[in-house]
Amino acid sequence: MGFKVLGKGIGGSAALFLLMWQGLALAQPPVSYGLETDIYHPVVEKHGMVASVDAIATKVGVDILQQGGNAVDAAVAVGYALAVTHPQAGNLGGGGFMLLRTSDGKVTSIDFREMAPAKATRDMYLNAKGEADSKLSLTSHKASGIPGTVAGFSFALDKYGTMPLNKVIQPAFKLAKEGFIVNDALAEDLAVYGKEVLIGHANSKAIFFKKDGTPWLEGDKLVQTNLAKSLEMIAELGPKAFYQGSIADQIASEMSKNDGLISKEDLAAYKAIEREPAKGSFRGYEVYSMPPPSSGGIHIVQILNILETFDLQKMGQNSADAIQTMAEAMKYAYADRSEYLGDPDFVKIPMKALMSKEYAASLAKNIDVNKARPSTEIKPGQLAPYESNQTTHFSVVDKDGNAVAVTYTLNTNFGSGIVAGESGILLNNQMDDFSAKPGTPNVYGLVGGEANAIQPFKRPLSSMSPTIVTKEGKTVLVTGSPGGSRIITTVLQIILNTLEFNMNIAEASNAPRIHHQWLPDELRIEKGISPDTIRLLEQKGQKVSVQPVMGSTQSIMVGPDGLYGSSDPRTKDDLTAGY
Repeated sequence: MGFKVLGKGIGGSAALFLLMWQGLALAQPPVSYGLETDIYHPVVEKHGMVASVDAIATKVGVDILQQGGNAVDAAVAVGYALAVTHPQAGNLGGGGFMLLRTSDGKVTSIDFREMAPAKATRDMYLNAKGEADSKLSLTSHKASGIPGTVAGFSFALDKYGTMPLNKVIQPAFKLAKEGFIVNDALAEDLAVYGKEVLIGHANSKAIFFKKDGTPWLEGDKLVQTNLAKSLEMIAELGPKAFYQGSIADQIASEMSKNDGLISKEDLAAYKAIEREPAKGSFRGYEVYSMPPPSSGGIHIVQILNILETFDLQKMGQNSADAIQTMAEAMKYAYADRSEYLGDPDFVKIPMKALMSKEYAASLAKNIDVNKARPSTEIKPGQLAPYESNQTTHFSVVDKDGNAVAVTYTLNTNFGSGIVAGESGILLNNQMDDFSAKPGTPNVYGLVGGEANAIQPFKRPLSSMSPTIVTKEGKTVLVTGSPGGSRIITTVLQIILNTLEFNMNIAEASNAPRIHHQWLPDELRIEKGISPDTIRLLEQKGQKVSVQPVMGSTQSIMVGPDGLYGSSDPRTKDDLTAGY
């Protein structure tokens, strides 16, 4: 097993081979996999690879691959492990999306997004003045949607995996029962967010705080006995333990005692859904990502379609002209998001029109490389002619070429902060992703419309964007990120940095990022963009704001002679590893 650190690149004959291979390209240059001229170098392995936010979870996934499991087996094992070691976002009480590509070329997606309980009502988060009350949608028992993670993982494992559930859960069970050493990232989040959302709930406080009322520190051993019991029940009985058995009893009891909404009937009614991915093309590559109720896939394709009409490579990566063009394209996509996106089981979504090359070309005509257009002048497009930094992502590729990208979440850090009874399971606050009041921003500043209004058993709109890129029938890139509203633009830039700007995956992950989401009318950038570039952008009319880091990408590229991976340097304690 090789757990390599960033900085160890490839050399010798392998590098020479890549240089020769790159030199043979006659048209669009191939993506870079880590040449000697590159500043940052990816992790390199031959057979299988896992990239996740947590080193322990990554090692769990690699171990499953080495035991002969496929990428789905490893992904499910990683997901359960993260529920123990990364409770900020890893979960059993939340939901998310899985995108997978089988070795024979089939690409599909599994939607295990949370659903609104039967008792949910359209105006349930409005106060007496008719204004949205974020406390109700974020920190109360009414904040939780019906969890989907356990159902989604079992669906994926039953249909596409090769190992039994009890085997892939075993590492997580052991970590919960015997404990694990708290890392810097968890200790820091407990110190900051724990005091905000966890300490006020007795069940949560008993797990994540010591008897003297202080949070666990880096180097402490955290044991989660109740969570271990829940994992053991799921391993023995499957998802029925969660949705119909004693865990369901714990969740329903917690809700009924505290004016919550989720009932046993709600849990029993939950189902994960397999959906056809959103698909587009860019410079000869096929781009697959998550369809609604995620907005990620549609708008990544939409923005790529717009940008394909410009020569970004000639402008230069993170040049003022390239950033200006990207920001303007982002505005149009997020304006459309506010109007058209929601749960496809409840509203008709014009996917074909939004991902149309013709529609993108019409938007591109409105982009001035030299002048920013105010967001007040941008409205959702006329389509008739064309027809939550608190999430986590992991990517897996196995020896046979199966590839899996998973993004799942509790929404904000530690979700609602509420542990259901004695289950040890943190519950989500995903209901905030609905439009509590259409036109009013949620916790991420995203504005939604009628299409994302609250309805019973409806799934809230998401930005999660697990993504797989292929070319000529072969997987090229597996990626994704947390980041709330910034997920879409973060994943977009990983794609552009590799396919358009020919960076290796480590360089692509390290490069400073930008973000514009239409409203507020602000171009958010990370530290590292040149002051000269910022001045040029301001001269173009952009309202530039240097903000904290965006995203935590976990990415794998498939090269001509192996796998090349990189975990985001913005994240503490993450790991890309393989064998």
